Amino acid sequence: MKRLILPLLATVLSLSIYAQKTASTAPEGFQRPKLVVGIVIDQMRWDYLYRFNPLYKANGGFKRLLGEGFSCDNTLIPYTPTVTACGHTCVYTGSVPSVHGIAGNNWYDNQLMRTVYCSEDKTVNGVGGKTVEDGQMSPRNMLTTTICDELRLATNFKSKVIGVALKDRGSILPAGHSANAAYWYEGKSGNFITSTYYMNALPDWVNKFNDRKLVDSLYKLNWNISLSKDVYTQYATADEKSYESKPFGADAKSFPYDLSKFVEKDYSKISSTPYGNTLTVEMAKAAVLAENLGKGSATDFLAVSFSAPDYIGHSFGPNSWEMLDDYIRLDEELGRLFGFLDATVGKNQYTVFLTADHAVAHVPGFMKENKLPGGVLEGLTVKDMNSKLKTKFNLDNLIVAMMNDQIYLNHPKLDSAKQDEEPVKEWIIQYVKKNEAVTNAFATADIMTTPITKTLRDMLANGYNPRRSGDIQMILKPGYFEGSSTGTTHGAWYPYDAHIPLLFYGWGIKKGKTNRETYMTDIAATVAAILHIQMPSGTVGKVIEDVMK
Repeated sequence: MKRLILPLLATVLSLSIYAQKTASTAPEGFQRPKLVVGIVIDQMRWDYLYRFNPLYKANGGFKRLLGEGFSCDNTLIPYTPTVTACGHTCVYTGSVPSVHGIAGNNWYDNQLMRTVYCSEDKTVNGVGGKTVEDGQMSPRNMLTTTICDELRLATNFKSKVIGVALKDRGSILPAGHSANAAYWYEGKSGNFITSTYYMNALPDWVNKFNDRKLVDSLYKLNWNISLSKDVYTQYATADEKSYESKPFGADAKSFPYDLSKFVEKDYSKISSTPYGNTLTVEMAKAAVLAENLGKGSATDFLAVSFSAPDYIGHSFGPNSWEMLDDYIRLDEELGRLFGFLDATVGKNQYTVFLTADHAVAHVPGFMKENKLPGGVLEGLTVKDMNSKLKTKFNLDNLIVAMMNDQIYLNHPKLDSAKQDEEPVKEWIIQYVKKNEAVTNAFATADIMTTPITKTLRDMLANGYNPRRSGDIQMILKPGYFEGSSTGTTHGAWYPYDAHIPLLFYGWGIKKGKTNRETYMTDIAATVAAILHIQMPSGTVGKVIEDVMK
């Protein structure tokens, strides 16, 4: 009997020892960084990484990312329209508008029968703001989870997730549905605010940050060029151009810009200066310290979006002194942020990815003066088309909206009048095709059968959401867009709008680069792989294995 009991006891003892070893060593196989920092630069062309590279500082952000991290140099947006809300959502969901539902910054909802703003939510109230509208925001219009949501789920909600940006959509959509907080900037008050979706009152640290009135201090610095004029003439066109917008007033046509006149008067102008980036970095740093990000037992996530480049880019364009100066200063701000994270979280203890929500087209006036193709869509308005449609079909207001290069029909009107919509669509298509700026137009229902290049077809299909997309798709010629004769914009499928930077750095990331084709949708899948967590619920992207050690 003893012969049977002794081997049995030995077996039980060995199994117990094995179980103890497994329990203690298993976490080592699933290590994670203390903090993930997602950085989205609102409006950054990929070529800025190299075009301005000689001007970036050795201790700045871009050279640190390029020199010590991994760059995916051929990263593309796989859908249209290439705009802010879609871009931020795609980066963090790994999905496309047809799935995640954010079909534009705005869209016309075919069931609600009205225009909807991407992050609007009338069921919540603003917190900390001057107006009700600026705070009535949440991620409820987004149909899928984000990588931040998945991290929260994977750690049983022990991970903290904070979103920070000047734009509400740049903060809310990345942080996801289950975020601890998202903060955005209200130009009317000069405060960072939030909504009751997250909390009923701002934390003390946010109130203290707002009470500093940092914007006034930054305004007093005014805005002049950072380097000598010779540098700007080498990298950009002339400082003063008639085709540039004037966000600081009709008389403010070139450097230096007097910002001190806005002190205690207009807090919105900070967004159109590089100091908007400074403000964002300071808020992000305050969040890290106050919320002890990277100090807990679970990985935390800081989602930061730099909105100022978009405001500056829209006004002045990618070949302007203002845009060049903004990126010189943004490089310094990123360097400061990384230095701060080294000191607070620990060098190589956090993982960073940096990308853009979209790029941008050159200003049409700039293109024209350099004999390059480009222009503005003119002579095509809802009012004009509705007038002609009434003459043709004897019905008022058959078009309810035109946005995101799409035209929306008034389906209730057509149904009540028992008017077949096909002749209406065909008339609009033929009319639109006559416009000088338009290269093609067709029904969105025919995306998969219209003879167009496969790349364009895939991008249009990925951007098509039946409830939130229009009935007719317009394709503008390269270099053309809906807009005014001053400034520029984005939204097209062409590489100047769809080729974006993508860099990884820090914990778990190896040094290197790839020129193989990667996509914005791959970012969330890759971060999920690094963290050993489930990818977001609508992910269509693939893991970029090259970036990981």
